Amino acid sequence: MSVQSAPSSRELLRLQPGRPVELLGPPGMGATRLGCRMLVEPSRSAPVAVVDVRGWFSPLAAWEVGIDPDRLVVVRCPEPRMWAQLVGLLLEGMGAVMAEVPMRFREREAIRLAALARSRRARVVFRSSGTPLPSGVPYLRLRVVGSGWEGVGRGRGLLARRRLTVEISGRGVGGMSRTVEVEDVEANPVRLVSRLAVGR
Repeated sequence: MSVQSAPSSRELLRLQPGRPVELLGPPGMGATRLGCRMLVEPSRSAPVAVVDVRGWFSPLAAWEVGIDPDRLVVVRCPEPRMWAQLVGLLLEGMGAVMAEVPMRFREREAIRLAALARSRRARVVFRSSGTPLPSGVPYLRLRVVGSGWEGVGRGRGLLARRRLTVEISGRGVGGMSRTVEVEDVEANPVRLVSRLAVGR
């Protein structure tokens, strides 16, 4: 009988087929950028899509983290009634999808999308900024709870990197909660700051 080891923090930040991820955090904390970084690996082999509900998403943010402009599709969807249908269509044909969640959404639609992602083995990040998705919808829930910049001292200098504190919960961590800190460094992938990882 083999014992399955717990996934590493780096594996937890990688999109897995059929395992929806919910990414939470207020605007300006770096959650959307973290979501873009999660699309980089799938974009190397297939087009990826971002569903922009608020009209705030800039493709430049995706290009900066390493997504090829020729493999990025940004779909504006200001109409909440069309959101679930649009995301469902994208899950059928894209390598991965990051979908902003409207402030008002129907729980049954979120449940249906999660079931579709599982059955199609699609990679999807639901970017929530308001009400969290119903429990059971995301396989993993990543909540950005802290963000700080390095490189500026006494009002001078260059912003060098940002550190995000992320709480990870859900079935992917056995129902427990883990807190990790990751480094967001310019054009390099998000890196785990291992000395600050909790619950390894």
